[in-house]
Amino acid sequence: MARQGIGFFDSRGQFFKTPEDATLSDLSMLFGKLGEHDGLAPGLAHLMLDRREDIERIFAEHDIMRAAADAQDHPKIASLDEERLIRGK
Repeated sequence: MARQGIGFFDSRGQFFKTPEDATLSDLSMLFGKLGEHDGLAPGLAHLMLDRREDIERIFAEHDIMRAAADAQDHPKIASLDEERLIRGK
């Protein structure tokens, strides 16, 4: 007898039983390992999904710091090479 079920698909249309597996597939593709199960991409994708809360917190903090830095009118910080050109050394 036929049964109804729920499936999840990655951005390539590949079927997965869980949303985590579909997301892991998309993350792996993002890192350039299209469907390969060796290399760093699948492990990195698992780590990112497992540590999502921490990663989102870090990016949120980064966005706050970036906005604060952009809001300030601070002078451009010159590199050592630029300083030498300015001073003629």
